[in-house]
Amino acid sequence: MKRPGRTVVFVCSAIAFFLACIAVTGIFGISRSVREIKVPAFHDVRASYKVSDAVLLDRNKEVIHTLRTDNSGRRLDWACLADVSPSFLQTVVLGEDRRFYSHHGVDLKAFIAALSRNIFSGRLRGASTISMQVASVIDTNLKPRTGRRDLRQKWRQALTALALERTWTKREILEAYINFVYYRGELQGIRAASKGLFGKEPSGITQPESLILASLIASPNASREKVALRSIRLGQKAGIDTGRDDIDRKSREALTLTYHIGFDVSIAPHVARALLTPGRDKAVSTLDGRIQRFALESLKNNLAALRDRKVSDGAVLVVDNITGEILAYVGNSAGTSSAVWVDGIRARRQAGSTLKPFLYELAIEKGYLTSASLLEDTPVTIATPTGLYVPQNYDNRFRGTVSARTALASSLNVPAVKALLVTGLSPFVERLRNIGFSSIKEEPEFYGYSIALGSADVELYELVNAYRCLARGGLRSGLKLAFDTRIPAKVRVMDDRASFIVGQILSDRESRAMTFGLENPLSTRFWTAVKTGTSKDMRDNWCIGFSSRYTVGVWVGNFSGEPMRDVSGISGAAPIWLEIMNFLHASTPSHAPKPPPGVITARVAFAKNVEQPREELFLAGTEPLSRVTGNTVYEEARIVYPQEGTLITVDPDIPRSLQRVGLRFEPRSKRFRWMINGTDAGSDAPLLLWEPKPGAYTVSIVDQGGKVMDSVGFTVR
Repeated sequence: MKRPGRTVVFVCSAIAFFLACIAVTGIFGISRSVREIKVPAFHDVRASYKVSDAVLLDRNKEVIHTLRTDNSGRRLDWACLADVSPSFLQTVVLGEDRRFYSHHGVDLKAFIAALSRNIFSGRLRGASTISMQVASVIDTNLKPRTGRRDLRQKWRQALTALALERTWTKREILEAYINFVYYRGELQGIRAASKGLFGKEPSGITQPESLILASLIASPNASREKVALRSIRLGQKAGIDTGRDDIDRKSREALTLTYHIGFDVSIAPHVARALLTPGRDKAVSTLDGRIQRFALESLKNNLAALRDRKVSDGAVLVVDNITGEILAYVGNSAGTSSAVWVDGIRARRQAGSTLKPFLYELAIEKGYLTSASLLEDTPVTIATPTGLYVPQNYDNRFRGTVSARTALASSLNVPAVKALLVTGLSPFVERLRNIGFSSIKEEPEFYGYSIALGSADVELYELVNAYRCLARGGLRSGLKLAFDTRIPAKVRVMDDRASFIVGQILSDRESRAMTFGLENPLSTRFWTAVKTGTSKDMRDNWCIGFSSRYTVGVWVGNFSGEPMRDVSGISGAAPIWLEIMNFLHASTPSHAPKPPPGVITARVAFAKNVEQPREELFLAGTEPLSRVTGNTVYEEARIVYPQEGTLITVDPDIPRSLQRVGLRFEPRSKRFRWMINGTDAGSDAPLLLWEPKPGAYTVSIVDQGGKVMDSVGFTVR
């Protein structure tokens, strides 16, 4: 038999202390002390209970993301007694405080029995009732400063338990107890324990599971074998005929592996961090969990197929055209992403050709172009303050004369730059800002004419809402991630007629065939308008488009900025866009919108059969009067280089005989004589290689009758 040692000393001290307290205060003194203790109301304690995981709900109130906000314990929603299996409640009372329903907070019989066991067994065990344990939760001063409470804290705990029973019902005390007690590791509360260990709600706890959970309360971190043995003994004590095999199997399943909360989901981390602000444990988002899951899986699967082409990352955004509610927000591909914390929807990347629709919309709106206007897809050199800008098409091919419809639908670069020369750089940059591209902050000259090809850095978030603006006939409003009662303000930023025409061009399968062919991932079996984009060196890959109800945007690339290998918008982002659009319209049709007032249809035929005759859309008053030929941009001759006021410097390190300046005019299909300071330069070709010499010059082009078509002045130093 072990010698009692320190235990005997402690127990004797405890007896002496409690007897002294009783003697000093007496029965009436204890009653007065209890009345003086103020305990919070049950409803206040329950209201102060905080879960450890904030949860994000989708629009259908389904949990789509959990975000850990408290690492002190794993707590789920408060469990009422009606939500808990009666067998568990009975087992807890039997194992922890069998006279719970008969005492008033302190069990003197249990206290005396514990003292005798402690003296003769040499092991120190307390006799705290359930009420005393709840008292220590609601009064932080009762928490032990070291390993165990001192004698004064123990006395205070007993008085608080007596006070608690004066104001709380037994059911309230038991309910608080099962929600605050730890069961295993960090699992606090019966709901977390039931879900974490057995994968079920507490209402479904079976008798063997009840014995295991009740046994864990006394020693939450005991070995599985000890928990199983204690559960068997508790069952025998309760007269419950539970087989050892059931206990052993259940304890092995629950306690040998890391616990897992059944609704631990992680499919919207960026939205969760945005909406689950500090102190907020639940938020309802506009997301649709079904769409969110599909978009995430589609992104993952397609990125896996592109892995050998040096593609690691992507993002998807799906919005409702009418309300602006975001239905899917996939900032990256989660576990397969190169940087899981980066939000690809708000990251700024080069826009590529995705800005072209807004350029053509502006040109059509202002009357500078129609969808039948002819543009020259031929080499062009543009002088800028920083040098010559020479745009190229994606495939380094030139198609000659094409209509604006074909140029936009087939995403030709040179015609887009020429369209920008018509509309003007500053008006286009200002229009992009009005549409909602807040990322475009610099002066227009910072971007230069390359902005027609998407040299500006923008967000997928901005692009999707801009295309949604096109889908709504030029009306802009903000996007929404959370439900509220505010009606988003609508602002008209584009002409509804021009927006309709551009949308119709983006939906034209035949017009995009020049570049993409008839069969490609942009061709849906229902009405959609879509545009792809690829930035310089294949660093960014876009596909943005809308149906009658949804706008979907996809970005594919690498967060590091590393170029992809042989991946264009049609092979990278477009397949993802197509899968998501097909999913959204699996059972819902998408019909082409009706033209707004002021849009008319006229038949056009093109000179020299540049394109096949067709019915074309026009703003009323801009249609060709003859209905025979399309109007050609740059019909009048002009000098494209040098521009007025250009300063050309002769390099002293290069022999002058080897230095040449390329003088250019448009249209290249015509012939005009070059005149330099009134002297015939001996050439009528669109390109004249001229030897520069210091001085001031005026260069002109004249037609066969000697009429000056254009003239500019420049200086050579």
